[in-house]
Amino acid sequence: MRNRFLIIFMLLILVLSACSSNNDSETSLSDGATDESSTASDALTVSIPAEAGTLDPGVSMDNASWKITHPAYERLVEYDGEKTTVKPGIAKEWDISDDGLTYTFYLEEGHQFSDGSEVDAEAVKFTFERIIQIEKGPSSLYEIIKNIEVIDDYTVEFELENEFPPFISTLAASYGSIVNPKVLDFEEDGDLGQNYLSVNTMGSGIYQLEEYEQGQYYKLTVNPNSNVEPELKTVIFQIASDTAGARMRLEKGEVDIVEGIPTDQIESLKEMEGIKIEESPSLLVDYVYMNIGKGQDAMKNKEFRQAVNYAIDYDSIISQIMEGYAKQFKGPVPEGLWGHNPDLDMYTFDTDKAKELLEQSGFTDVTLDLLYSDNRPYWEELALMLQSNLSEIGINVKLNKVAYATMREQIDVGEFDLSLGVWSPDYGDPFMFMNYWFDSENWGLAGNRSFYENEQVDKLIREAASISDQAEREALYNEAQEIIVDDAVYIHLAQKDFIVPMRDNVKGFVYNPMLEGIYNLAEMSK
Repeated sequence: MRNRFLIIFMLLILVLSACSSNNDSETSLSDGATDESSTASDALTVSIPAEAGTLDPGVSMDNASWKITHPAYERLVEYDGEKTTVKPGIAKEWDISDDGLTYTFYLEEGHQFSDGSEVDAEAVKFTFERIIQIEKGPSSLYEIIKNIEVIDDYTVEFELENEFPPFISTLAASYGSIVNPKVLDFEEDGDLGQNYLSVNTMGSGIYQLEEYEQGQYYKLTVNPNSNVEPELKTVIFQIASDTAGARMRLEKGEVDIVEGIPTDQIESLKEMEGIKIEESPSLLVDYVYMNIGKGQDAMKNKEFRQAVNYAIDYDSIISQIMEGYAKQFKGPVPEGLWGHNPDLDMYTFDTDKAKELLEQSGFTDVTLDLLYSDNRPYWEELALMLQSNLSEIGINVKLNKVAYATMREQIDVGEFDLSLGVWSPDYGDPFMFMNYWFDSENWGLAGNRSFYENEQVDKLIREAASISDQAEREALYNEAQEIIVDDAVYIHLAQKDFIVPMRDNVKGFVYNPMLEGIYNLAEMSK
């Protein structure tokens, strides 16, 4: 009898142990892990600090989303490794008419969407007409398209309203991703499939989004109809706002790449065995949107905005918050991109000048709200420093931290006074900064996030975008930049270095400044 009880007791312990093991497994899933091991040679796990917004390439203007979607789609042309020039993609070749108004693309046969249907000229036509119809994000860029004609199954012709030199390069950006027309099967109330594509992919890229758990992870697997067989079969983008915990997982080899590590930890990571730091100059900039068009009266006053710009301690931001992995952003066009004007008289830290201008403005008792989120781990510290800087000249700043998706919604409709922001170009042309940021037709998430309007600036930048002579374009952009800096449209904070820690067994990563934060997964391995 005693032995029987002993056996029963031991069996009970084994059952409880198994249950505990199962519960531990479920806990790891809730923390954003998956059943794929990051240590497997054919799996990659990337820790990202925040959830992406909509994944719809016809809507999104956000690198956080493109990080997920870029590998799941193909484009007519693609960026060539680390170069800012393009190479053939779905289009094997193309012709441009002498007047620069007609582009004819000849598609390579054999490209298939993840459901097995073929990528043809109709799919290309559908994609760009859908973007224009949606009237969000990239639609303003492609309004220049006058007509799209399908010549045959694998030939498509674009006719432009006027000459637009960057047109080919725009097609390599993530919003040039070709979408399966069958997305209309998921249309809701005439949304052209926006709701479905906000959390799904329907492309012909090497990967596809197989699984998404809100607040936890995005899981990419290989598109079964892709012509390419990558070494990485599974890629997990694990959402982890706790960067300290993410760093520990990197050190243990539980994740392969960690984004958002504070720069003050980079030096110590360089000394750790098994970890390497990918580092490169970039065109990524940090700046502050100043709500001119929809903000309170003080924001509409140029002297007030100039006062705010002079109140900022740029050197301390770069040395203390960014640990020297940046330089002052002397924009509006960053250094390293043609069209940058090194002779601009940019704002410097000058509290006395700021107080003088504030007095001239007549707005001496003002409270501003500063909008930000957890999208960038250093934004909390940056927001506090800006609050402190402005308090020195008598401007009160109320910090408004919200979820990243909420932040983007508020930016789009202009519900803020000041807002933190980052930007990187999608193609190597000053249009990416000058026309997106300052054209009055691009208010909101489209790019002009200060809701700025200046007729002379509109005229100059639109003319610069409609001619092909680079010297003439540069002269027009330079003239516009002088006006813009004087108008104090944004607070230009820092031009950052690209820097990301990863396990040293991760191979093949290539940084492209036009694809900021986007991984060339198909060429990577472990």
